[in-house]
Amino acid sequence: MTPYPIQLTELIGSRICHDLISPLGAISNGVELLSMSGNTIGPEMSLISESVENANARIRFFRVAFGEARPGQRISISEISGILRDISRGSRLVTDWQPRENLERLHVKLAFLLLQCFETAMPWGGRITVSSVGDQWALYGQADQMKIDPDLWQILSQPNSATRLEPANVHFALAQLTANTIGSQMTIECSENSARVRF
Repeated sequence: MTPYPIQLTELIGSRICHDLISPLGAISNGVELLSMSGNTIGPEMSLISESVENANARIRFFRVAFGEARPGQRISISEISGILRDISRGSRLVTDWQPRENLERLHVKLAFLLLQCFETAMPWGGRITVSSVGDQWALYGQADQMKIDPDLWQILSQPNSATRLEPANVHFALAQLTANTIGSQMTIECSENSARVRF
């Protein structure tokens, strides 16, 4: 059976993450071995080490956001917490992930895609709170200054929007497709310094 477009997108995301995680792991191991030898300690090694850590954190985040997620599949709170902790290291954007239990992977996938939407709207930093009660989720972002593009945010609640997407904003369309997959309707509220999404 031919996969639907969203399934193809997920398979591509999973494949890219799978192929990149191994070489990044090898680089990380190599950096660790060099550090243990004591021959290459300095700002250059610190820069390489930080870059590898950031890349690993991004890949793990992308694997959840863009990778395959099947109905009934779950993801542990320890994995979610670890990903968010590592990806926020050194960032001006703080995420308060309030759910403390293992969760449906499809719901977490949608939440991660929406976190990227908030990240796009909060380039100068801010705080995002993620909460859930049963299958009802809410994400609330607040910052002193936000950059909300109404056309992009319209995509989340209006699937037939004709907004032209750039690669940097593909998560808006994928969030809408994922919400449709789980049969959820998103509601959006935006203001000058805050945004809220419920699904």
